Amino acid sequence: MSRSSLLRRMGRASILDSHVYEEVEADPSSIGQASIVVLLTCLSGTIGSALAGHPPTRIAIDLFEPLLVWIVGGAFTYMVGATFLRGPHTVTSYREVLRTTGFAFTPGLLRIASGLPLFGVGFGLTVVSDVWVLVAGIVAVRQALDFTTLRAIGTFGLSYLLLWLAFEGFLLEITRFVM
Repeated sequence: MSRSSLLRRMGRASILDSHVYEEVEADPSSIGQASIVVLLTCLSGTIGSALAGHPPTRIAIDLFEPLLVWIVGGAFTYMVGATFLRGPHTVTSYREVLRTTGFAFTPGLLRIASGLPLFGVGFGLTVVSDVWVLVAGIVAVRQALDFTTLRAIGTFGLSYLLLWLAFEGFLLEITRFVM
């Protein structure tokens, strides 16, 4: 796939075009493009966080968070959607979920502007970006799992809860280990 193809797909993903999510779901070679989108989102958040003057730990979190959410959250989404909330037309794989949800991170590129100091513009753009990624993620899950929107919202919500519980457990273990 060419760079222009990637940019076109990113543009279509950002306007929540369900057809692009179907397209990347069916295209096994698009996993590389999905990875690029997530890595660009990681980079955008890191640059925005550094420009905002955040401490190094926050910058590190902004560097790795999208990648971890994509990989681990994708696994939870696949498990929940392909088993517990499986629909009558659900036929998918973990890689299909990764391809579609990877493109859902496209609006996260706005996080580069999180360092804008003018009247909270940076914070506002971060919130808009995060909500936009959430909505794009629901569209991506709906298309990857051949769901209704309501089932996709439920899958996304349960997956996020599992992701949060896993990370909280991980942080508790680190805290206990350090102390």
